[in-house]
Amino acid sequence: MTSSPGGQKQEQLPAEDDAAEVAPGVVRIQLPIMLPGLGHVNCYVLEDAAGLTLVDPGLPGPESSDELARRLRRAGLPPERVHTVLVTHSHPDHFGGAGRLHAEHGCDIVAHDRFVTPFEQAPATPAGVTALDGDLDELVDLHQTEPTRATTLREVLFGEGPLPEISPRITPWGGEGFRPSDAELEHMRAWDDLSKQGLLSLTPTRRVHDEQVITLGDTEWIVVHTPGHTGDHICLFDPEHGTLLSGDHVLPTITPHISGMAPPGHEPPTDSLADFFAGLHRVAEIEGVRTVLPAHGLPFDDLAGRVDDIVVHHEQRLTTLVGIADDLGEDDVRAYSQQLFRERSWGPMAESETYAHLEHLRLSGQVAARRGEDGMVRYRPVAESVAAG
Repeated sequence: MTSSPGGQKQEQLPAEDDAAEVAPGVVRIQLPIMLPGLGHVNCYVLEDAAGLTLVDPGLPGPESSDELARRLRRAGLPPERVHTVLVTHSHPDHFGGAGRLHAEHGCDIVAHDRFVTPFEQAPATPAGVTALDGDLDELVDLHQTEPTRATTLREVLFGEGPLPEISPRITPWGGEGFRPSDAELEHMRAWDDLSKQGLLSLTPTRRVHDEQVITLGDTEWIVVHTPGHTGDHICLFDPEHGTLLSGDHVLPTITPHISGMAPPGHEPPTDSLADFFAGLHRVAEIEGVRTVLPAHGLPFDDLAGRVDDIVVHHEQRLTTLVGIADDLGEDDVRAYSQQLFRERSWGPMAESETYAHLEHLRLSGQVAARRGEDGMVRYRPVAESVAAG
């Protein structure tokens, strides 16, 4: 994989100060972020006679909003002219700024049909969550009956008393997922009201679907649904100029997180890694791509070559996990993740990435698994499964 000078990945570089035209009709503004492995997010600006369209306007909160406005103004692009925000997928460094722009300027929010944030209301009758039970052939509903996250978020943001209790999500493999710290919640409570309302105003005003043609700026773009990183991820292709806005689907020097998780109340993908591979091959086959504009990192042109590198990376990870299975025997996702990742990366993200890869191996018959009485899913080598039978 190509690295930046000094071995630092492009996606980790700090945000550049100046706006730059990176493709015909597309200006890039980089916003600083502090997330694991990332130093910035690329916000793309497309202008037409009516004003501005932004793609992925960064994190929620007043600090990010102020930084976005400052950088737009410095580039001669007043934020008051923003009439549309498109978000490539449902991660906060991409959708976070959209709600405040909607609340402040009344702009449209455009996203895929399946777009849902972690804060939105789950369906009244929750969909079953595919989970492993016994011999893995039954459907188990893991939906939690606690108050919806949208209700809890409102209490966090606008409450004045003690912070509400937020339980970690129960993961499909039986462990506990991510839970924000009290310090993070207190920080959000200290936001200005417009930022708080923005976080509660993220429902898209316009939803798009695969292969739909939409106009952004003065250009027609084709929507390409590319699930895997999230179920609602989209890329956008401009066939006139050969520009692909690749979001997090194809990044220049790292590969996006593949988790196998889904928002509360929504069915997870059967095999998110297989979905990711299919999306990679699909974009690699698009004819006429001359410039790839990723959500993190710098523009690049060898899309097919980069796709090959990413696929090889994940295939190597799958091979490593088969070897780990041979060494561990039957064990849970956490144990596998702590063999696959360095200690500095241990935690919910490493476990969810490990789970997605183990599920891909299970569904292809390369490992077996069962859910124990404690609710934990444990994976094992196939040979051990045959011997046990």
